[in-house]
Amino acid sequence: MSIRNFGKLFDPGSVAVIGASQAAGRIGTIVLNNMAGGGYAGALWPVNPKYEELLGVRCYPDVAALPAPPDLAVICTPPATVPDLVAALGERGTRAAVVLTPGLAATRVGGGGSAHQAMLDAARPHLLRILGPGGVGLLSPANGLNASVAQGGAKAGRIAFVSQSDALMTASLDWARLHGVGYSKCVSLGERGDIDLGDLLDFLADDEDTRAILLYMESAVCARKFMTAGRLAARAKPVIVLKAGRDASDEVYDAAFRRAGMLRVHATEDLFDAAETLARLRPTGGERLAIMGNGGALGRIATDALDAADGKLARFGAETLLKLGLGPRPDGGGANAASAQAGARIGGPDAAAAADVGAEGGPPGDTLGHALSEALGEAMRLAEGLLPAAWRSHPPPAVQDAPPRPAPAFALDLGGGASAATHAAALEALLADAEVDAVLLLHAPASGVDTTGIAETLAPLASASGKNVLSCWLGGAAVADARRVFADAGLPTYDTPEQAVRGFMQMVQYRRNQEQLMQVPGQSPATGKPERAAVRAMVDQALAAGRARLEGGDARAVLAAYGIPVAGEGEAAAARLARAQAHELVIEVRNDPMFGPVIRFGQGGLAGKLADDHAVGLPPLNMVLAAELVERTRVARVLGGHRHRPAADIQAVCHALIQVSDLVADIAELEALSLDPLLADAHGLLALDARIVLGPPRASHAQAIRPYPQELEQEVEWQGAPLLLRPIKPEDAPQHVEFFAQLHPDDVRLRFFSAMRELQPAQLARLTQIDYDRAMAFIATRVSGTGRPETLGVVRAVADPDNRRAEFAILVRSDLKGKGLGAILFDKLIDYFRGRGTAEMVGTALSENGGVQQLVRRFGGTVSASPEPGLADLIITLQHQH
Repeated sequence: MSIRNFGKLFDPGSVAVIGASQAAGRIGTIVLNNMAGGGYAGALWPVNPKYEELLGVRCYPDVAALPAPPDLAVICTPPATVPDLVAALGERGTRAAVVLTPGLAATRVGGGGSAHQAMLDAARPHLLRILGPGGVGLLSPANGLNASVAQGGAKAGRIAFVSQSDALMTASLDWARLHGVGYSKCVSLGERGDIDLGDLLDFLADDEDTRAILLYMESAVCARKFMTAGRLAARAKPVIVLKAGRDASDEVYDAAFRRAGMLRVHATEDLFDAAETLARLRPTGGERLAIMGNGGALGRIATDALDAADGKLARFGAETLLKLGLGPRPDGGGANAASAQAGARIGGPDAAAAADVGAEGGPPGDTLGHALSEALGEAMRLAEGLLPAAWRSHPPPAVQDAPPRPAPAFALDLGGGASAATHAAALEALLADAEVDAVLLLHAPASGVDTTGIAETLAPLASASGKNVLSCWLGGAAVADARRVFADAGLPTYDTPEQAVRGFMQMVQYRRNQEQLMQVPGQSPATGKPERAAVRAMVDQALAAGRARLEGGDARAVLAAYGIPVAGEGEAAAARLARAQAHELVIEVRNDPMFGPVIRFGQGGLAGKLADDHAVGLPPLNMVLAAELVERTRVARVLGGHRHRPAADIQAVCHALIQVSDLVADIAELEALSLDPLLADAHGLLALDARIVLGPPRASHAQAIRPYPQELEQEVEWQGAPLLLRPIKPEDAPQHVEFFAQLHPDDVRLRFFSAMRELQPAQLARLTQIDYDRAMAFIATRVSGTGRPETLGVVRAVADPDNRRAEFAILVRSDLKGKGLGAILFDKLIDYFRGRGTAEMVGTALSENGGVQQLVRRFGGTVSASPEPGLADLIITLQHQH
């Protein structure tokens, strides 16, 4: 059922605590106290025949005695009583329940079945949603809802936490209270009788109170549902997941998280670091991190951590170097130290490129001695360019036109005794630098230094900046007040430099993942369409003969039909000799119990088995995804060429992966496949051995990501010429840009409700890279006069998770309007969503958009004025009740 009635679960107007008590240690006592003490403003109704009153509130003997159907029921009674309570609640009109009672699966009720199943059977006719049974419960702090057995509540915030572990949920709540981090929703799934991770991801993706999601999970229930919901949520906001259990399927989960755009972390502290970062970090588009602190070792630790995480240390601009006293004075003299207020020492990967800077007025030990500063003056003057001094004003002819070297990247060391003014001047300089996207402030307590005063000086500067400032106050009691100052200002604080870098890089990696997924894939090399009918016949023939394995000529014929060359009988040895410089690779298909078919790529032959060099991806693949799969292996480094060994044809490798992916989609009986070894060199690919294993056909939903629905392609006649109607593909992006460019500005405004000159990359990705499990977009396409395909129109709709409604939109090229193309596309979309059981299609149009209103009426729909001025609501009923 997905998210139906979730509004009653998270924002109820009334809550009944069934089994409420005042006996110490009882679940009902804890829940009632949590509800009463959490600031919940709705009606709270204790239910227990043993009491007339609890906590000064009237207590009701049973569900029938309640003054009205509660929006939410929290059930805390023995397992055998739960099914009848759920039935009674459903009959009264309750649509959501949190069942905190554990042990229902082991409890037998009438007829010998489990209380767990009886509970679900009682809820189903009423569409009553159940969280649990068991678990900690849920919290929605913004409205004071604490329907849980957790000790204490939670501060309201913008992060949702969903957990399959009771212990981790309670630990996260305690951690959040200590660190001042708030949550929008906290949910413990318990035994997942009804509501699962996919449901919650669907709900939280559209939850305006949630800007990021943290997950702790051990397993998924339905892979396709989880992937569809995960992809939707991760496109809308960061989703960070900690999964326990390093078993054989773990690398498949890794592939699933990566494909969905979620970011996986591998330790509890990483999850808490993510919570700190997400709670306070502003959304940012850059990843160049400047590091400043009051000790060289701190900077080196942070830069090492940043380098290990593949981060980017900011390179300061010339003006910033001048402000910091690390550039030449305007008069051409020595380093301009005065502008930095105090000493600045440099540490990091380019430390040799710069030197210490002294200034008057610093505390003892704040700078190097005057004599040493003079001795290093020359090095300071050359920090920016690293050129001989004689070349500064009159460079030799050979280097006059040489491109300037980039400024060195380093962590800024202000010295152990640096004052608040020094810190402020340095922070202002870094925040003003266009080459800096974020700043990490490192501080360790030092004798005679007012750490709290530094924090109080810097916090307003950091808060007022449009850039993120992360802080690490190392130590304990001496820096506790400084941490509090930054935390109260909503600025992220960490205990160690490594934690701070991890938190920052989690957001960088999330954005990198999203950018990777939004890349426009190129067309796969043209080798002709797969001979699907011929392969279908071969597979049917083999299964009819009782053969589950295809080897030799049979396997070669199947793969050749998909454009993958395999060496002939007895030709493998000769082929290996003829292509002595080829790389040995492997492509395999295996079936995962949860995610269905997965594709494994890596180094082949004996070396591959010994090195265990492989990567796993979920089909379907395109050129971008195939290339990313290849790049995650170590063998990818040598495929590009090494010494006297020519580069392999990477495009051919990617094409083979795509063809195998297509084969998986086309043949539901394909259980396993192996191309090992697969030779790859500059001349292409050749498989020396191939094996295919067949089995019972997979269910249509067994593949975790629905592949391109080839069966929906349809050729129609329009304007006396053939026209292809088909689902949109990611590879259609270039022709979609051309289609958009041919639209009249008024048509763009009517479709998108605003003026747009061009599609931004993120918009283009969302329009062409759709999840066929939840959405559909049909394009009308034909071959243009230049021989290239062109898009003439597009119609699309996205169904809600319950498949009750699908929201549609339609757009036809401006010069083709009024010729019936819109009706052809709309008819195909209606037919598709009616076939999948969607109840209705809905849309919103500008009131002046008479064309789409006329189209809706033509197909039996209704048009009415929207409550929002200037808009019209459009509805087409697809399933008529008889």
